[in-house]
Amino acid sequence: MFSGSIPALVTPFCDGSFDEAVFRDLVDWQIENGSKALVPCGTTGEAATMSFEEHFNVVRVCVEQAAGRVPIIAGCGSNDTQIALKNICKAEELGVDAALVVPPYYNRPNQAGITAHFEALLDGSNLPIMLYNVPGRTASDISTETMAALSKHKQVIGVKDATADMDRISAQRRLCGKDFCQISGNDYLALGYMAMGGVGCISVTANVAPKLCAEFQAACADGNYERALELDDILHPLHNALFSDASPGPVKYAVSRVVDNFPDELRLPMTPPSAESRKQVDEALEHAGLI
Repeated sequence: MFSGSIPALVTPFCDGSFDEAVFRDLVDWQIENGSKALVPCGTTGEAATMSFEEHFNVVRVCVEQAAGRVPIIAGCGSNDTQIALKNICKAEELGVDAALVVPPYYNRPNQAGITAHFEALLDGSNLPIMLYNVPGRTASDISTETMAALSKHKQVIGVKDATADMDRISAQRRLCGKDFCQISGNDYLALGYMAMGGVGCISVTANVAPKLCAEFQAACADGNYERALELDDILHPLHNALFSDASPGPVKYAVSRVVDNFPDELRLPMTPPSAESRKQVDEALEHAGLI
């Protein structure tokens, strides 16, 4: 259902408020440069700092501006099952194509709790759900066995896998089936992930280098790993630079360097990237031929 280069979109803010005009331009730029789907209000979009109303205003604008040109996967996760369900129902009302949902964070439920959380979401809505497994942020991990059980629900369409555990790709393909959509959540591992059976990447780097990321994913999909390796060599310094300080600081700075009038404003508790981080980003942008 989903494949290719899928940016986890940054959210532009101006004087503390969502800058709708800039965001609409960003959506157009992403689609024009080959992005195959869009993810508003994920971690990179600073969803954790948004009210419910603001969160779904961003989602609404993304759906409107994309206008069916590419599918939209809205961030909908919460550690409160009822809030996550409310998020999913609102996203469904706004016409998104799928919800991206983490397991509960902070609470740290066991596997039975994670299963019950997702089953409640599935029972309460009709929207397709992409699991988002990111133990480094949630402190909870969807085991391969739990994922296999959840994948039997027709609404569970795949996983954004940010575990950095490459062994899981084969295990998940075996346990969840070949139609289960495995998407890398780590740009720096996307080449290996694709070679092992992945079908795309929900990407931070695609915010700033959408065309290169789209070309990289297309080369992988075509089995042209010689070209994919060339593109990975171009992009690899950027993958690292965008995490040289707390994300999304470096990527917002990077987008402001390549997109006219894009504000690099962050919301507390995020603060601007350090001088050393900005230097690393500038060098990576130059290496990639983006500035």
